[in-house]
Amino acid sequence: QVQLVESGGGLVQPGGSLRLSCVVSGSIFSFYIMGWYRQAPGKQRDLVASITTGGRTNYGVAVKGRFTISRDNGKNTVYLEMNSLQPEDTAVYYCNTMPPIRAYWGQGTQVTVSS
Repeated sequence: QVQLVESGGGLVQPGGSLRLSCVVSGSIFSFYIMGWYRQAPGKQRDLVASITTGGRTNYGVAVKGRFTISRDNGKNTVYLEMNSLQPEDTAVYYCNTMPPIRAYWGQGTQVTVSS
C-alpha cells in the first residue's frame, strides 16, 4: 500500500526558513516524478515544485529562487527547502506524484508565515 507522509511544517516569521520532508512508502518512488503542492484557505491546490527521477527540477513562478526541491531515492524521500518565506506562502503543503494520483494525497503539513 502506498502512503505519503509529510512533515516539517510550522509557524515561522517572514523571511524565515523551513524544510519539509515527504516519506513515500511502497515501491513507486523510483518511477515517478514527484511534486510538492500547496493549498491556501479558499484557494485551489497548486503545484509548487517538481523533480524528475534523475533530479531535474521545475518551480512555480511564485517560489522560484526561494524554494529548492530535492529527493533521496535511497530513502524514498522528497524534500522542500523553503527560504525567504512570506505570508503568502501560508498554506497546507502536500507531496504527490506529478501529475498527482488522487489516492496518494496525504494529510499535508501546515506552514504558517506570520509575525
